[in-house]
Amino acid sequence: MFSSARGFWGRHRRKILASLGVAGAGYVAYKLYDAHRSQSQLVRVEQRALEERAAEEIIKNQLQTHFENVQNISDTTTLPFAMHYLRSRIMEELDISHLTERLMHGKGEPSALTPKEKYDTWEKIKILSFTRTVSSIWAMTLLSLYVRVQVTILGRHLYLDFARVTDGAQLQEGSDTFGKNGHKDFLATADYLATYGINALITKMQHAATDILKEKQLKDPMSIDQVLETILQILNQFMGLCEDNSWINYLVPENANLYAQLMAVSSSGFDDSSLLKDVRKLDQLMSETRIVLSSDDFRNIMDRSLKKIAGVVIEDLAVQIGTPIPPSGLPLAKLLAKVAQLSLPLLEEPNKNKHIQIIRSMPEVELFYTFLYANMPPET
Repeated sequence: MFSSARGFWGRHRRKILASLGVAGAGYVAYKLYDAHRSQSQLVRVEQRALEERAAEEIIKNQLQTHFENVQNISDTTTLPFAMHYLRSRIMEELDISHLTERLMHGKGEPSALTPKEKYDTWEKIKILSFTRTVSSIWAMTLLSLYVRVQVTILGRHLYLDFARVTDGAQLQEGSDTFGKNGHKDFLATADYLATYGINALITKMQHAATDILKEKQLKDPMSIDQVLETILQILNQFMGLCEDNSWINYLVPENANLYAQLMAVSSSGFDDSSLLKDVRKLDQLMSETRIVLSSDDFRNIMDRSLKKIAGVVIEDLAVQIGTPIPPSGLPLAKLLAKVAQLSLPLLEEPNKNKHIQIIRSMPEVELFYTFLYANMPPET
């Protein structure tokens, strides 16, 4: 057997070696080819990853630009216009000039007013002076917080929409997801308070002021601290009258369809359904806003903001009075004109309104909106 094997090897040695050489060269060539192919695939994968990162960066820049546009619209158009309109409505609905003129007329002509008419006029001034200032505190604070909620919700929607985008081409100017019209319609609801909610707000605030002030006589002395306590009591009474968070209805339309129709009529003067935007999207944004406003976390920052602004207002009152105040205070009648004037700086345009800046700079307010943007429940 071995001899025959040696014979076979001797006869075919050169062929076997040649075959082995070819096989070895082929194996080496295959390995080289496989390595080259793997390297090419790796290069393509890396190239694709670079392209995806570049596309993602473009989308992020577009997203950031769009969000900045939303923020800019809110800061330069939405809030200033809403504050201007709010100021005019409050001054119009809670004007006390005709009452003070009546008193001045009665002072010049004592027979022009009976003692009861004079007393009733002073009582109306007392109620309206506090109602105007406390309504201004509440309306300015809530409008400022509300507009920030709007921008934060829109920013979160933009981020979530971006997370769902798989193709950069989907992020187009007129796309349904990132369309600006729907955002402008939603931001426009900031006018709702001054347009539709203010009368109900003032009526309920006046009831609260009447309840708190009914025991406070015009001749009774009132210190600065007591004025602050009175303002806070009126605010608490007002919120107590707003059962089941009904105060939200002063800020947010209850029905998106009805609101859209009202906007269409006010824009054109007649009911033109072609002016209606994406009501479904508007309804979604308004519903999310209601959820945020009805949360305990928002109520927490609202209460803290109202107390903070009330304290600042009282500091302004002390500056207005100027002269040292006796420990017992001043007669309430002498404070009413100063109290009524406190509403004016509260309703200044946003870039001149220190109260809005104070609210925005409160750490707890910033923390709330940070968690809201991240869609996480804020911690109190």
